[in-house]
Amino acid sequence: MHDIVDTAVAAGSFTTLVAAVTAAGLGDTLKGQGPFTVFAPSDDAFAKLPEGTVADLVKLENKDKLTAILTLHVMAGKVMAADVTGKTLTPASVNGEALTVDGTDGVTVNGAKVTSADIECTNGVIHVIDTVIMPKG
Repeated sequence: MHDIVDTAVAAGSFTTLVAAVTAAGLGDTLKGQGPFTVFAPSDDAFAKLPEGTVADLVKLENKDKLTAILTLHVMAGKVMAADVTGKTLTPASVNGEALTVDGTDGVTVNGAKVTSADIECTNGVIHVIDTVIMPKG
């Protein structure tokens, strides 16, 4: 079993996420002890953003904005799909903004659908989502 970053790299379907995490300098954090729950947008999720969005976000001058977006996809602790089944929760993300996790009909996070859940890692868990979550305001 690998940590969150190595698991994402090995999966091959998170190349944009891994590049963004690297550009934001969050790799070491997500390799840290954790545990973390990561709602990981797939490459297809990033592809749904307006053209040029990702290229713009990974520019050095946009590092703070990119970091805010990425840390919105991470929460402290290890939360498995079974922990939210039939519930609606509003945990805080690492960036401080509350997430809305709805487990009443499948699982969604701020409206993004979890397409693959409970990918266990040495320092937490990854849930794959179909949409990039954007911070409010």
